[in-house]
Amino acid sequence: MAASPKKAFPLRLDPLLYAAIERAAAGDLRSINAQVECLLREALARRGVKLDDPVATKRGRPPKADPG
Repeated sequence: MAASPKKAFPLRLDPLLYAAIERAAAGDLRSINAQVECLLREALARRGVKLDDPVATKRGRPPKADPG
């Protein structure tokens, strides 16, 4: 399995803040990690920090190999 291109780091949050992010993530059908990333991107955009679009991960089953 290839290593993830994302940077991992520990993050300590106030339990009430974590609970609020967890509720928002559930409402948006996202993981908490994806919700935090989304919120950070939105905050940076409001401050005028330009970022490249996130790299979309391929989902689902790979196509079947051609038997011929």
